[in-house]
Amino acid sequence: MVSKTFTVDMDKPLVFQVGHLGEAYDKWVHQPIVSKVGPRFFSNDVCELLTRTKWWVIPVVWLPVVCWVVSISIQRGLTPIEAASTVVGGIFIWTFLEYSLHRFLFHMKTKSYWGNTLHYLLHGCHHKHPMDSLRLVFPPIATAILCVPIWTLIKILSPPPMAPALFGGGLLGYVMYDCTHYFLHHGKPSKGYSQILKKYHLNHHFKVHSKGFGITSSVWDHVFGTFPAIKASDKSR
Repeated sequence: MVSKTFTVDMDKPLVFQVGHLGEAYDKWVHQPIVSKVGPRFFSNDVCELLTRTKWWVIPVVWLPVVCWVVSISIQRGLTPIEAASTVVGGIFIWTFLEYSLHRFLFHMKTKSYWGNTLHYLLHGCHHKHPMDSLRLVFPPIATAILCVPIWTLIKILSPPPMAPALFGGGLLGYVMYDCTHYFLHHGKPSKGYSQILKKYHLNHHFKVHSKGFGITSSVWDHVFGTFPAIKASDKSR
């Protein structure tokens, strides 16, 4: 039985500790520690290395894949304009997937040992250490695994010429998401849309984590009523 007074030792690898928090995990994980130096996750050095990813790895790995799959659609008969339009459609689909995954998977409530452990690895670690620059983007190996069911579904539901470009658009949307997410935490926008987006996302981390699930856009938050309320003092700024 998990002790209700369990305390996480921040000087030891965290992943296999957090499960013992039980119902207290949700409160603990949403009390952020603001530091650019992230904690150690695993005792094993290889496992630890696999949890750390530089932001620039994402476009370097995935943009060539985007170009390749879009070229397959052109080889199958789509015109460049048709391929570009399909890619835009894929980006739009990604924005909905981004919102849905963040709201329903990344913020699901857990209290069991393995539920807490898996949630911490998936997204909880980012809320606990929001400025950890090496655990802000998704490791390519994990992304590749998630791509398999998404590609399978697109292949089933889409005409063969369109499927690769639609998948490529979704993948491009993901690259935009991860790079934007990194910028919102570590960039310093001074004005314009990027500044608004940064404020909106940091509000999700430090004020109301139950709202504001969009990263690249707040569109779906408006559609589904999860856009955080704006105080009068904020409107006047």
